[in-house]
Parts: sequence; C-alpha cells; structure tokens
Amino acid sequence: MNRIIALVVAIVVVLFVASSTVFVVDQRHMAVVSGRDGAAGTLAGPGLHVKLPAPLQNVTLIDTRIQSLDTPDEDNYVSADKTGLLVNPVIKYRVSDPLKLVAETKGDTQGLPDRLALLARSALGDAFAKYTVADALAKQQDIANEARDSMQKAAASLGVDVLAVQLTRIDFPAAMADSVYKRMIAARQQAASEERAKGASEADQIKADADRKQQALLADAYQQAQTIKGEGDGNAASIAADAFGRDPQFYEFYQSMLAYRNSFKPNDVIVVDPSSDFFRFMRSPSGAASPDAAAAPRKH
Repeated sequence: MNRIIALVVAIVVVLFVASSTVFVVDQRHMAVVSGRDGAAGTLAGPGLHVKLPAPLQNVTLIDTRIQSLDTPDEDNYVSADKTGLLVNPVIKYRVSDPLKLVAETKGDTQGLPDRLALLARSALGDAFAKYTVADALAKQQDIANEARDSMQKAAASLGVDVLAVQLTRIDFPAAMADSVYKRMIAARQQAASEERAKGASEADQIKADADRKQQALLADAYQQAQTIKGEGDGNAASIAADAFGRDPQFYEFYQSMLAYRNSFKPNDVIVVDPSSDFFRFMRSPSGAASPDAAAAPRKH
C-alpha cells in the first residue's frame, strides 16, 4: 500500500514538473521566456516549447494581433479658442516587439492599455490645442493623424506600433453647447456675407469691363461705318459728277425733279408764277423758256 501511494505521489510530482517545463503557444500569441537573473528573455513562436520550472524561468504570452483600445468615457480637451470638447478616441495598435514590451513593463503587460490611454490623452490634448472649434470639427482626421504620429514616437519605446487613432465622437459640454452653436452660426453668417459682398464686387467689375468693351466696340464700328459711308458717298458723287458731266442738260432736269419732289406735298395749295424759271421743266422737257406762257397765275 505504501508503494502505491509513493508511486502516485511520484507520478503527480512528475506531471507537475512536466507541466511547469512544457508550454504551448498558439497562432495568436508570441511567448517571452525570461529568467530570474534579469537577462534578456528569449522569444518563442507558435508551437510546443520547453523551459525550466518556475521560478527559474517564466513565460509571458503576448497577443500580437491588431487590438482596439476604446475608452468608455469621454475625455475633455480644450481647443485653441479655449473651448472645451468631449472626445471619444479609439486606438488601433499592435505589439511589434514583444521582448521590448516585456523589458519596458518588467513583465507587467496588463498595464499596456492604461499607458496607451495616457499617451493618447497627451497627444490629443496637444493636437486639439492647435485648432479652433470650427477647425477642429472640420479637420477631425488631421487631428487624429497628428495624435497617431505623436503616439507612435512614444509607443515605439514599448515595442508597440500605433496604427490608427479614430475620433468616434466630438461634442460640446451641455452647459456651453448653445453658446458655441450660436457663435459658430454667427461666424458662418459673417463668412457668407463676406463671400456675397466679394461676389457682388466682382460682378460689378465684370459688368463695368463689359460696358467699356461694348462702348469701345460700338465706337469702332461707328467709325468704320462712317468711313465706309464717306467712301461710298465720295464714290457716288464721283460717279454722279462723271455721269452728269457727260450730259449737263440731264443733270439740270434731274435736279429740278428732285426739287419738285421736295417742294410739293400732297394736298398742299401753292400760288406761284407759272412763268418762273423754277417751272421751266414743267413747261418743256428740255427746260426751254416758252414765250406763250400764260401771264395769269395758276393754282397747283
């Protein structure tokens, strides 16, 4: 009976020793095996591994997948114009150097989220302090990228890569939301008024330029028209002079016909001397004076 008890005890001891010297690492993790002497640990990948029993060697499992850190409560940040903002950030990170992480945290890797949260608050505080409220609302991605870059520099010493910072909420404290919204509305209205005034000024300038161009075109066209008309009148006069010079009698007849047309209007009553030289082409197509013209005046 004593032999059986001793055998059982021996088996239990062997199993205990075996369980403390053999460990398994799955695909989601990396293991850091470190000793009591403070020497740098060794890295073990996925699979079955052997180590010395604790406390001679300890194993720390590190999750190497991309992880999210979402703070449950809003953090309060102050903008460049001294306005408070409530912000919910989400941090995407991954452990890229498990050995460095274990060395920097002295094996206490459970405190990594808290350290990253402190880095995020500091980085976001510096980023928001550079922007006014209006700019912060319009440039959320720029602020998130600045915070990510700042966090990455600090987190690199921990063996952590900060992949992204996302701002899931930016809001105002309830006590000041109404006044902030009113200031934003007033600022936008002022900007809109300035844009409308600028547009009206540009429209007036364009209209004035168009009017000047129109007047210049009309003046140039009138000048060209007058030049063409003068040339035409000159050519017409030259042609007429040449034609009338060939037949002076016809020229006199034509001029008399024009005078009759301009002098006599419908329904006019004119008392004249028919023997006047003005009517000689009425008395004769050749315009010769007639000795037998009646001396008494006639009505036309």
